[in-house]
Amino acid sequence: MKTKISISWATTILIIFFLILFALPLQSCQKRALDLEQVSAEERIVIKFSHVVSEQTPKGMAARRFAELVHERTNGHVEVQVYPNSQLYMDGEEIDALINNNIQIIAPATAKMTEYFPELFLFDLPFLFEDYNQVHQFIDSAEGQMLLSRLTTQGIVSLAMWDNGFKVMTANRPLHKPSDFKGLRFRIMPSRVLDAQFVQLGAMARDLPFSDVYAALERGMVDAAENTPSNIYTKKFFLVQDHLTISDHGYLGYLVLTNEKFWSSLPPDIRLILDETMAEVTAWEREIAIEQNKRDMEMIIASGQIKIYHLSEVEKEFWKEALLPVYAMFVNQIGEELLRAVLHNRY
Repeated sequence: MKTKISISWATTILIIFFLILFALPLQSCQKRALDLEQVSAEERIVIKFSHVVSEQTPKGMAARRFAELVHERTNGHVEVQVYPNSQLYMDGEEIDALINNNIQIIAPATAKMTEYFPELFLFDLPFLFEDYNQVHQFIDSAEGQMLLSRLTTQGIVSLAMWDNGFKVMTANRPLHKPSDFKGLRFRIMPSRVLDAQFVQLGAMARDLPFSDVYAALERGMVDAAENTPSNIYTKKFFLVQDHLTISDHGYLGYLVLTNEKFWSSLPPDIRLILDETMAEVTAWEREIAIEQNKRDMEMIIASGQIKIYHLSEVEKEFWKEALLPVYAMFVNQIGEELLRAVLHNRY
């Protein structure tokens, strides 16, 4: 009896042993099969996408959506790593970083690229566009597409243009008339047009990186700024300013740029996927930019933290008249033909 029990126990142990032995290769095969669906580190194409605004802005959400769709459509072959909020590079650093291929995609405001492409002064002109439709009609027109195609120099290629929105004014005093600007220190992006705009109104312009704006407003280093509602809300500028004037005086757009050598080095099929995905995300980004700016302005108003003033049409005409000389200052750099094309699309 004892012998039978010992044999039975030994048999059981052997059965368990063989079950484990055969199960291990099965598990190992299953694990290897899963790994085969992933791309090796050597095969993966990594694209670093750096920008300076919040993930919750239209640009931030579009960058994230682009990364997700590219990962899905290339089965992980291409990994777009998004770095918001100046995590990698500040405003003045990201263009050089792109040219040196330290990052592969950036989306700077058009104002920040005027040093390389003077034609982009066009987008900084005050009251040039009245609404999003006019902006999109121009960008999608033959003239607009030709302009974007010319932005290939200094090792840079333009992939798309994204909306941020229409800018409003915030300040530590009410801004209703052109004379209200006199003596104020305005934070601006690096742009000779924006500098001229505020000088024309009797204010002083100060070029500061976007990441420094909140502290500069809070500490009184500058008195005022122009931004879109989405930037004002996500960066909480409305908490450190007393007055906001809804002027919609200027359009803020972003150029989505890549490094030319990097882009040329990509396999044609990958480049096609990236191109098609960028076009799809651009259409989506236009929609959410309109929605988010409207929603964020409502949130700013509902906060009760800042006094809101809607510029009337009559008051807007006074602003336009005061700023008209800025057009004459930059028509040569922009080009008469290009400026006429925009005005033609407007009317």
